[in-house]
Amino acid sequence: MDIYAAGVFISLFVYIVVGNYAGRKVRRLEDYFVAGRRAPTLLILGTLIASVNSTGIFLGEVGFSYSGYLGMMILGLPLTSIGYVLGAVYFGRFLRRCRVLTVAEYFGLRFGSRRVRTAAAITLIIGLGGYLMVVTQGVALVLGQITGLPHWAALCMAWLGYTLFTLYAGSRGVVITDTIMFLLFTFVAFVALYYVIELSGGWFTAIDRMASLESRPELLSWHGLTGPGAEWATPLEAFIWYTTLSVAWGIVSAVSPWQSSRYLMAKDEHVVIRSACIATVTLIVLQHVVYYVGGTITLGNDAIDPPDQAIMWAAFNMMPALAGSLLLAGILAAGLSSASTFMSLVGFSVSYDLGEHASLDDRQMLRLSRLLMFGVGIVALVIALLTPPNIFWITWFVATVFASSWGPVALLSVWSDRVTAAGAFWGIVSGFLGNVLSKLADVLGIIDLPGYFDPVFIGGVISLAVVLLVSRRGTVPEEAKRLRRKLHEVPPEDLDPVRTRNTLLAAKLLIAYAFISPVMILTLYVRPYHQAIGRLGEGQWLDWSSFDTILPLIGATIILTAGLVSHRAVHKAYAR
Repeated sequence: MDIYAAGVFISLFVYIVVGNYAGRKVRRLEDYFVAGRRAPTLLILGTLIASVNSTGIFLGEVGFSYSGYLGMMILGLPLTSIGYVLGAVYFGRFLRRCRVLTVAEYFGLRFGSRRVRTAAAITLIIGLGGYLMVVTQGVALVLGQITGLPHWAALCMAWLGYTLFTLYAGSRGVVITDTIMFLLFTFVAFVALYYVIELSGGWFTAIDRMASLESRPELLSWHGLTGPGAEWATPLEAFIWYTTLSVAWGIVSAVSPWQSSRYLMAKDEHVVIRSACIATVTLIVLQHVVYYVGGTITLGNDAIDPPDQAIMWAAFNMMPALAGSLLLAGILAAGLSSASTFMSLVGFSVSYDLGEHASLDDRQMLRLSRLLMFGVGIVALVIALLTPPNIFWITWFVATVFASSWGPVALLSVWSDRVTAAGAFWGIVSGFLGNVLSKLADVLGIIDLPGYFDPVFIGGVISLAVVLLVSRRGTVPEEAKRLRRKLHEVPPEDLDPVRTRNTLLAAKLLIAYAFISPVMILTLYVRPYHQAIGRLGEGQWLDWSSFDTILPLIGATIILTAGLVSHRAVHKAYAR
């Protein structure tokens, strides 16, 4: 066994031990489903970032940056990340007030409808089941590269790795192992950045070399490769696509079950908002680091095929063995953390949301949940064995369905008294079908959708329209109105001056980052890039006519807005 395999197997062993130790403290259903509702800020932050940063970012998105779109990923608007703040402020803290065990249960409770709960559960099972399959494939790719095992054997090993600690410990184990994995893959991302930059001659030398790379013209520009043979014909098409996808993922970050369900574990509402603010900054920084690593790998080898394996090539060829083994362990951690989250959520919905179990006590429900979760894992493994891996595009296909099916209903459930149970049900169903069917039609070539008419928006508009139209034909029961009003009653224990002051500090951190971020991007990225391609005249600091320069300022404005929104929400709700 070489050092790479040893690093991976040691990390796997640690996760299994920690997860099973946490499982020994699971006594009640609340422990298993929502970690006893006692998780502090660090654990919620860790599981928020770990559950979204799967192999999709380290394989798929790094490969996308490597393929010629580093500039697009670095300079693109941070619409995805601010979804954390908007989701916590406008949905997550209200979700926690209901003290439910699953997000699907919340929908059922809020609208007083078993049918709404079932619809939410089914869309969750389909969407996250597909995502679980993709993440399992990503982990298998890493294991296959390290161990030399055939793909089927690596898939089975990957599946066994996350199943061993998820099945027994549930959310209590997931939230702890997620945080350990988050700390690991964040650390190794910076380690990888250090070595690929050093091998490329230093930061500014690397930018200069990437700017003149013949195989990747415009790698560093705001739109990346465009024209014949590229993904997009024009820079405008590329920008529309990226912005659309960012908006969709922002909504996913705000309301998707694998993100919003994390808030059910928080020990109070201050943890919800603090973790969301810190997660916004952390996610942007982490993504910039790994995207830059992906682009810089082109200087070591610009012919890696498939691009999804670029970062694994770098681990073996651009880093010392110990650092490379840590990087591979970090990539594995990113995949395992997401897989454990998805497996637990799908298992919870199958066992808890799809049937009536009032006659079962906690011990019986725990046994049933673990049994059904195991069945979910088997199904995901079989599908992964039968489906060819395509990490980036399959992730995009299955994950954004929640922006359409859940987004309108989730936000309206908190902020409107006019939505009926029938409106919520048909909104979830129509949004899901509108998204999936239009994507399938586009992929199969039946229709050719322009970038600004993405299936995410098609499904979202259909969902919103259906919710409003169906609700107009019905009457909202007074009980449902009372429940919504109760959602806006702040728990007395959260009206604490010390907690409020600390939460305001988290919002101020986000505001401060809004001013720091553009300075760093313009100084360390845009200016040296423009110098390398000869866009700056003598004595000229920046080219203010370039979209490369304007985008970081727009992005900073978006982050600043999110920071001000969170600060105002905290001050208004808790500073009394």
